[in-house]
Amino acid sequence: MGNEIEKLQAVLREDPSNFQARRELAVKLADNGFNEEALSNLLYLVKYFPEDSEIHYNLGILYEKTKEFNKAREEYEKAVELSPQEDYYYNLGEVLVELKDWDNAINAFNNVLKTDPKDGNCYFNLGICYFNKDEMNLATDNFQKAISINPNDIYAHFYLGNIYQNSGLTNFAAESYKKVLAISPDYSWAYFNLASIAYKNENIEEAKEYLKKTVEYNPNDIEAYKLLTKICIKQNEIEEILSILQNYLNNEENGDIYYLLAMVYKYLGDTEKYAAALGEALDCSYTLTYPHDVVKREYDIISQEFDEEEEEDDEEESNNIEDYEDEDGSGEEDEEDEENGIFDEEEEDLDSEDENAE
Repeated sequence: MGNEIEKLQAVLREDPSNFQARRELAVKLADNGFNEEALSNLLYLVKYFPEDSEIHYNLGILYEKTKEFNKAREEYEKAVELSPQEDYYYNLGEVLVELKDWDNAINAFNNVLKTDPKDGNCYFNLGICYFNKDEMNLATDNFQKAISINPNDIYAHFYLGNIYQNSGLTNFAAESYKKVLAISPDYSWAYFNLASIAYKNENIEEAKEYLKKTVEYNPNDIEAYKLLTKICIKQNEIEEILSILQNYLNNEENGDIYYLLAMVYKYLGDTEKYAAALGEALDCSYTLTYPHDVVKREYDIISQEFDEEEEEDDEEESNNIEDYEDEDGSGEEDEEDEENGIFDEEEEDLDSEDENAE
């Protein structure tokens, strides 16, 4: 591919007005990630051929790649205006989805379906649009059509499961999520949603196993750790959750995970570790989604309680020493007697060894 680009560049050096070579070069540059160079060539071409729909289409692709969605929209709309083709409408629809312009996106995808009624991707995208418009019946219809065309569309299955779950149809939802996992066994969100359903239905062990699968395939799913911590505390499975949380923290610090660890130590009544974990959570505030002021207040309270406990322990220890000294005078005689006793034992042992030697 590099040789082809070099050849086209050589052609243009000899003849800068070779528009066909420039068009081919722009496409190959874009395909190989040379976006700025491709853009420069396409903008050069569009000045000479402002009515060329393909140039506008290629500009749209380039702007879409660089996340300049408003510019991409303008170029795709121009391409559609000049030549209403399927590909132009479809790409326009995808950009409109990115811009959350659901109604115009629906119109674009429907224009594709007029000429290609078996385009499963269009039905999926229509489902997304209606899902975001909160028109769940239409969303369901389109996701089902997408699946009828492509039974392995995991995203359509997943969104259907989500709709069923939010509607309280948990059996249908679980069936959809299991279809997702049959196609893609590492799809962590399906495991998490199955865990949520199991937990709601009080199938705690099942929920726990799904959550373990969730963090296995997505170690950064903090919501899964939250629910797993809740379950383990409720079942008094403390060693297990401590191991899971510490394993995460051994690889990466996270404010939420430290806070969960604090909750486990709170349950255990370990004030010192509880306060320390809260402090670590506050130090990782950029990854702490729990309300910072609430965690800070909790930390201040438990730290104060811990300091008071230490003061009480110190005072009690001091009183014990004073009581001991008052009981036997200065306490020095006992220490001396104790030391003498040790020495006496050592001397007896030595005498014994001497006798044996004799």
